[in-house]
Amino acid sequence: MKYIFGADIGGTTVKLGLFQKDGTLLEKWEIPTVIADEGEAVLRDVSAALEDCMARRAMDRADVLGIGAGIPGPVTADGTVNRCVNLGWGVFNVSEALSRISGFPVESANDANVAALGEYWMGGGKGYKDMLFVTLGTGVGGAVIADGRMVAGAHGAGGELGHMMIHPDEPEACACGRHGCVQQYVSATGVVRVARQYLAAHPDVKSAMRDAEKLTAKAVFDCAAAGDAAAQAALETAYDAFGFFLAASCTVSDPEAIVIGGGVSRAGAPLLEGAARGFLRYAFYPNRTVHFALAQLGNDAGIYGCCKLILDRYDGMAAQEK
Repeated sequence: MKYIFGADIGGTTVKLGLFQKDGTLLEKWEIPTVIADEGEAVLRDVSAALEDCMARRAMDRADVLGIGAGIPGPVTADGTVNRCVNLGWGVFNVSEALSRISGFPVESANDANVAALGEYWMGGGKGYKDMLFVTLGTGVGGAVIADGRMVAGAHGAGGELGHMMIHPDEPEACACGRHGCVQQYVSATGVVRVARQYLAAHPDVKSAMRDAEKLTAKAVFDCAAAGDAAAQAALETAYDAFGFFLAASCTVSDPEAIVIGGGVSRAGAPLLEGAARGFLRYAFYPNRTVHFALAQLGNDAGIYGCCKLILDRYDGMAAQEK
């Protein structure tokens, strides 16, 4: 039996997974990310954790096809990290470094891209070759899958969608310093911001949102589901911004499917329906039949995508040999 390791490296923890070649997840676990001394120990800790797994399972090293790694920063196609502030890394080839430490072939990519690859392979995008993946959390992340391949871009920053400017006349600044980025409207913090703006602009409108001790995106969605007109109006503003953003993105990538993940996606069907409504207001005609879906793999999407990196490596090698 052949095995693949996935290592989704985050600023707090590293999510690890052991897979069979067919994509079956056999085991998953986490180790802390030690970022002291400019993250010098991170790759050594990953390798040591995988060695422990192999020893515990009495695995033959010859049966391990390789390690796929997700990195929280831009990564070029050859595995070069172009600075990773969350880990304290500068510019170096992470694939070569982890391969040298572990003794296994390594493929690496940006963490949002590997999460998209996981959803494309085994999650909400399964069955589609061209996919736009959008994550709605504290900010907005994303990735593009084109003909079954990640779009990394020339500098490893392909699919960095959260700071697409959609309202340049927005008076409030985004965290990046610019104005009108999409994450100001449809991230978890963006939904709350839009709701608060609505309440401030309509002081006479009654809303359960005013009674919330701490207004959250979930509270906004819950109020809207309960029939709160103010919450519904605020979400329509967010959906409109999201739809504009998705329509603009689709003119570039022309996906078959849009898969939405991240914490905000737990809102479920109302989010999908609202996003589709906003999208159809602005979509270019050929893009209007795109399929909307929720992400399915949750926090495991990254390790699944890491596994797929290694499978794609061997598929590419086999194709070259023909």
